[in-house]
Amino acid sequence: MAATHEARAPGAAVPAPDFDAIIIGAGMSGMYQLHRLRQQGLRVRVFEAGTGVGGTWYWNRYPGARFDSESYSYGYSFSQELLEEWDWSEHFAGQPETLRYLNHVADKFDLRRDIQFRSLVTAAIWVEDTRSWTITLQDGSQFRARFLITAIGPLSAPTLPRIEGVDSFKGQSFHTARWPHEPVDFTGKRVAVIGTGATGVQTIQTIAGSVGHLTVFQRTPNWCAPLHNGKIDAETQSRIKAGYPEMFRRCQETFACFIHTPDPRGTFEVSDDEREAFFEKLYAERGFGIWQGNFRDILIDRKANALISDFVARKIRQRVKDPQIAEKLIPGNHGFGTRRLPLETFYYEVYNRDNVELVDITETPIERITPEGIKTSDREFEFDIIIYATGFDAITGSFDKIDLRGANGARLKDRWKSGPETFLGVMVDGFPNMLMLMGPHTALGNIPRSIEYNVDWVTGLLSYARETGLTRVEATPSGVASWTDHVKALGVGMLSNEVNSWMTGINSNVEGKQTRIVARYSGSAPAYRARCDEVTAQRYQELALA
Repeated sequence: MAATHEARAPGAAVPAPDFDAIIIGAGMSGMYQLHRLRQQGLRVRVFEAGTGVGGTWYWNRYPGARFDSESYSYGYSFSQELLEEWDWSEHFAGQPETLRYLNHVADKFDLRRDIQFRSLVTAAIWVEDTRSWTITLQDGSQFRARFLITAIGPLSAPTLPRIEGVDSFKGQSFHTARWPHEPVDFTGKRVAVIGTGATGVQTIQTIAGSVGHLTVFQRTPNWCAPLHNGKIDAETQSRIKAGYPEMFRRCQETFACFIHTPDPRGTFEVSDDEREAFFEKLYAERGFGIWQGNFRDILIDRKANALISDFVARKIRQRVKDPQIAEKLIPGNHGFGTRRLPLETFYYEVYNRDNVELVDITETPIERITPEGIKTSDREFEFDIIIYATGFDAITGSFDKIDLRGANGARLKDRWKSGPETFLGVMVDGFPNMLMLMGPHTALGNIPRSIEYNVDWVTGLLSYARETGLTRVEATPSGVASWTDHVKALGVGMLSNEVNSWMTGINSNVEGKQTRIVARYSGSAPAYRARCDEVTAQRYQELALA
């Protein structure tokens, strides 16, 4: 399809905005996008709500927060010098180390001079006459930019449970994604954790040994597998650094950009003994291998998935002494790996402790938060601290929090009411000059690997616009419809798309988000990049350009 070029009246120059580009968010994607656009000589400003860089790793300071991708496969790959000078101390780094790393990156590339902190973006409005975006901050100040780039992340809008009395509790209470910067003393305290997703698992296993008593309120148990973390010694460090080129090549080739990729064999192509031995091998290895490196059909074949689910269920029963508690920790409403897999370190053993209690809120629902604690249908609990590990309004939630209006005042929130519609997960028709980093329908997986590609693609488009004098770039309705249909088609047959989770847009804590949608790209990362590269090779003919 040929690019469309909109005519302007003779002599009608497009007014120059304050910036060539404004980026919302100074996390990993926003930082790298700033670096790349500055290399192109563009005038860029980043607005960040927090007081420092880091995004996910700035906000999520809860006890035990850490990578579930290998540290060395997670960091940036764009600078050889950065790779050589940074030593990761653990195979899966904790939040403090990761935040130090991102601050090191900000210092090394002098990024802070173009980042405005404590600057929450509340609105972004497209102005057709000037072909620019007007961005409004919470303090009322406004800025104009030719291009708007969202770097707001798929998991950055935390949600509290819709339970009466949340504000009435007299003790300390925190959402895991809004953890205080100062240390929290758990010594001898009566602590509640609501939620057993990935952040709940990490928090629970970390604080159980220091609290006086821990009560875990669980609605839906999750399948978890051992992280098997460890320190990186000098010899291993040298081997990692020497192997960076090969490792990053592998990440480019694998399905989801991890160092793990599905085994080419089917679950039933091996004998029972071989299959059991393979499961045992994966369960004993570091990281996501048991999820991302398992037989190729475990996430699409119900019988195959039932076998790996049964294997992990047996492991849980072996590790938890009380049979009744073990059964409560085994999911019954979804198969292994059909939700994002939390990786754990002696999480199940926590429930063998005398000072830990598990409350199944499907049996005894929470009725309200009280000034003293939590009241369920059969009991009142008193607590000193309540921790909400209740997750995020994922994928689209961070967009919903901004009043984003495109051509003719159309609101993005309204446009996406029945689910996101995008072109390549980067653009939306009717929202000219708006580019999304890690938006809906992009390849997620090992996110920094996807971030670097996403940012480089956006940078290429903006460079092309600058070189050719374009001031307006937009996806076409047909392009958006085609890509959205493609994403939906890729999701057919995936067991994960039949499950209620943040990956399917479900969040019982958010009004209107109880209907399953296809919010993410389910194909391979190489296939995603190939499609994006095709658009670039054709000099963006599939876009509306002016």
